Amino acid sequence: MTGLPADTGNEASSSNDMAQRETPAELARFIIVWLLVIVCVRSFLIAPFNIPSGSMIPTLLVGDYVAVTKFDYGYSRFSLPFGVDLFSGRVFARAPHRGDVAVFRFTKDNSVDYIKRVIGLPGDHVQVKAGELYLNGEKVPRVSMGPYAAYDENRTRLAGIRYEETLPGSGGRGPVTHQILKLTDDGQQNDTPEYIVPQGTFFAMGDDRDDSADSRFQGDDPEDLGYVPMQNLVGKARFVFMSIDARHPLWQVWEWPFEVRWTRLFSSIH
Repeated sequence: MTGLPADTGNEASSSNDMAQRETPAELARFIIVWLLVIVCVRSFLIAPFNIPSGSMIPTLLVGDYVAVTKFDYGYSRFSLPFGVDLFSGRVFARAPHRGDVAVFRFTKDNSVDYIKRVIGLPGDHVQVKAGELYLNGEKVPRVSMGPYAAYDENRTRLAGIRYEETLPGSGGRGPVTHQILKLTDDGQQNDTPEYIVPQGTFFAMGDDRDDSADSRFQGDDPEDLGYVPMQNLVGKARFVFMSIDARHPLWQVWEWPFEVRWTRLFSSIH
């Protein structure tokens, strides 16, 4: 009887020693499994993206963090981390719809992510005349919502008129109503040629119509987007899960709670 506690203690000690010896291997296995899970989720299901510029104001603000689903348009090499070139074309390919807010790789530098609204699909005729959007010869209706102002990535105040614009639906879906910001009716971006969207591409525009480098710009300038190949699609922006208005230096930690735009958290993207 008196020997039982000592024997039990030795067994427990041996078990602990074994557990300690196995810990590094178990930890490594745990880390590898979770890395694989994260890679799979980011590659095939959903991934976070941040908004660094004001080209999608008022729909998206500088400092928004958005959740982007990867399965809406199928998968290309740009679905994979770092755009690893493992295959060509798209798997389970589906075309975007007019009005989608899509993330895609920049046409001049495939390492850069862009986010814009899909305006024109293959075969569509797109033109801007006197600051108003025309699609297939018809003026896209819009309704004024009054004055609006926001700040871009340089803390420049953008003040103009906010409109609700309604794009015709595609693929059997109904019309898509969303907001845009107009600062002026002057400039190259407000009087364009008529563009006919080639097969295998789409025409993208920012909701901040006068402060967006988008498909209206078709030249050789490094910032010109041109038509976007379907191959470059990454996913569809679904909702804002965090939004930070970084007005103060990072070290002013007491300002952090006041820089969160609480009303934008988990708001859907239209």
